[in-house]
Amino acid sequence: MGMSLNYITDAIAAQMPAVDPNRPAVALGNEPALSWLELRAAELRYARALQQAGVRKGDRVGLLLRNCTDYIALYLAIGRVGAIAVRLNWRLTAPELLFALDDSDPGVLVFDPEFGATLAGIRDDIAVTTYVARGDSGSLDGAVPLAEFAAEDSDATGFPVVSAEDPVSLMYSSGTTGRPKGALFSHGNALWIGSIQAQRWRIGSETVSQTSGPLFHAGGFEVLLLPALTSHGTAITFPSGNFTLENFLDVADRHGATDVLLYPFMLFDLLRGDEDIIERVPQTLRRIVTGGDIVMPWVYDELENRLPGVELVQSYSLTEGGAVSTSLEFDRARGHESSIGTPQAMTEIKVVRPDGSRTAVGEVGEICVRSGGVSIGYWNRPDADRATFINGWCHSGDLGSVDAEGFLTIAGRAKDMYRSGGENVYPAEIEMVLTGHPDVADAAVIGVPDQRYVEVGAALVVATEGSSLDIEELRGWLGERLAKYKVPKHFYVVGELPRNANGKVLKNVLRDTYGQTTTTETDT
Repeated sequence: MGMSLNYITDAIAAQMPAVDPNRPAVALGNEPALSWLELRAAELRYARALQQAGVRKGDRVGLLLRNCTDYIALYLAIGRVGAIAVRLNWRLTAPELLFALDDSDPGVLVFDPEFGATLAGIRDDIAVTTYVARGDSGSLDGAVPLAEFAAEDSDATGFPVVSAEDPVSLMYSSGTTGRPKGALFSHGNALWIGSIQAQRWRIGSETVSQTSGPLFHAGGFEVLLLPALTSHGTAITFPSGNFTLENFLDVADRHGATDVLLYPFMLFDLLRGDEDIIERVPQTLRRIVTGGDIVMPWVYDELENRLPGVELVQSYSLTEGGAVSTSLEFDRARGHESSIGTPQAMTEIKVVRPDGSRTAVGEVGEICVRSGGVSIGYWNRPDADRATFINGWCHSGDLGSVDAEGFLTIAGRAKDMYRSGGENVYPAEIEMVLTGHPDVADAAVIGVPDQRYVEVGAALVVATEGSSLDIEELRGWLGERLAKYKVPKHFYVVGELPRNANGKVLKNVLRDTYGQTTTTETDT
């Protein structure tokens, strides 16, 4: 049957790990941390309340919450009763939220009061029977405050037997390629994901991991925080919204963070920041993990110059593929700076052609992943299962190639590739070069229609602070580093790039805005 997530706090109660149960377990920002004993007490209190509310094994419980320590305790509690946590994106509009709630059909929904008005507008169209507000329930009639819902302490008896095969988490895709899909994960998936990262990155009870993303995403929870929890270290989540590097680093310093997750654009801001930013980096920091977009080669030089002793880990992941599939550690990066590394332990990667055959060394194809962390399937989407999960392999939709040494290099999303004058063009390659220019802080490239070449590139660039970006100079600079057909025809200077909660550029938004243009060269 295997182990379930109950292990995380049960082991503390049984004094199995060599860790003080009064040691910090979880914290939100600068708030005081909950100890391991306090986390266990909260988990059991919430689990008993869910059980008393009629939640049974296999039922769904919705979480519409900003980052908070209650989120982690509730997630563990949902797992203890054998239910499935529906981790809802609080940025969703009412129609999007309605779809996810109608599709997953939770009986209990725990929400932050600020979302009460949105829920009030759709409650007649969903089957939720119990609304629980984390705070004042006045924003939604009939909602029960969480403190009242789970007022009584509980022991660990009387809960169902939960196995590694039982599902525990449901995360919905952003829906950029059509109707959102809920990826389902088991207890075994979760423990595997946490354990493999802990093994690769030496995460243990002394580790203090801090992430910058939302807990409803894999990047905000499964990466770094989950391995810290499974290893009985300390997991720090950052408050949702209004992210600044200054605040993030202040939190890291308060809690003595050893490992942090920064998305590439955050990392770029850090390394191009002034000395005041660098001085805020805590002395305890040993590792920065990044992912979501490609890290540019210049980052390694800047990190060695400005933060000696701090290592960078570049990771590749997709939600369905199990959080982290490959990683490039600092000591193996030289000569492979443009790579996203090699597979994690007990993880297989292959790159295939459209007919399913494996590509040759250096040939671009679709990246496929096989591991114990791969999703057990989509919720109520057998059609999507058949297209994505084939013979045990998760087909990512990402393009990449593997070199002779086994290092994987990303080429972009299959849908992002465009053909210009009969040549395949991969935006990720161009973006990597673009952000190496000293006046470019961020960049994205999309394919747009062209009367002569069918498609050409359009580059959206964000200028570094204080620079006056010269488009013609930039065009010539690219021409010295890329084949002519790869140099974008159109350039737009923009204030920022649209990104999702995981830090990935929303290419669909860019295509909607710029995808039909064939004339304007700049937009300042």
